[in-house]
Amino acid sequence: MNMNCINRPKFDRNQTVQFIGGVGEIKNIHKQDNRWTYTIKMRMGEKPDFGRVGAETTIVLEEQDIRQVNSDRN
Repeated sequence: MNMNCINRPKFDRNQTVQFIGGVGEIKNIHKQDNRWTYTIKMRMGEKPDFGRVGAETTIVLEEQDIRQVNSDRN
C-alpha cells in the first residue's frame, strides 16, 4: 500500500508539474478511492485557428501520472 495515499498528497495546489502530454498547474486535489487525483490546467500554446472551447486544457490525473518540474539546479 502506498503510504502517500494515507497521509497527504505528494503535490500542492498551484504547483507546476509535468506529465505525458505537457506541463500544467495543479488547481485542485481530491482523495478518491484511497488515491489522490489532481485537476490540472495545462499551459496553453498559441491560439489555434479554430479557437478554443472552454475547459479543453483542464485534465484530471492520478498522482502516479504526474512528475515534479525540475528547477534550474545543477
